[in-house]
Amino acid sequence: MFTQRLSATPRGARLARHLALNQLQEWGIPHGGDVSDTVAVIVAELAANAVTHGRVPGRDFELGLSLVSGSVRVEVTDTREEAVIDVRRPRPLAEAGRGLVLVDALADRWEVVDRQPPPGKTVRAEVDVPGWLGLLRRGEGR
Repeated sequence: MFTQRLSATPRGARLARHLALNQLQEWGIPHGGDVSDTVAVIVAELAANAVTHGRVPGRDFELGLSLVSGSVRVEVTDTREEAVIDVRRPRPLAEAGRGLVLVDALADRWEVVDRQPPPGKTVRAEVDVPGWLGLLRRGEGR
C-alpha cells in the first residue's frame, strides 16, 4: 500500500503521477507498459479533478495505490463534500470535461465513495494486471 498527501495544486497533481509511476516500478510494473501507462493517465485525471473541482482552500488531497487481487487500485481523495460525477461526453471542441470519460474508458472498474472520515469523497479505480501471479512471486523474493 502506498499513500501520499499532496498539495491541491497543479504541482501536486503532477507529483501524484510521478509518484504513482515510481511505485509501480517498485512493485515490478515497468514504465511504458500498458498497465503503467493506463494507471498514469488515471492518476493524472483524478488528481487534476481533485485539484480543479475538489479543492478546498487549505486542504490537501491524497493519492493511494495498492495491489489487490489481480489489479492495481488507485484512490484519490479530496475534501469537497458534494460529489458531482458526470461522465457525459463533452462537446467536440470543449476544452474540459474529458477526465472521467477517460477514467471510465480506461479503468476496468471505478466508483466514488464517501471519504472516511468525512468530509469528502474518494474516487477509486482499478486496472487489471496481466501476469499478476508473477508479480507476487517476484515480490516474495524481496
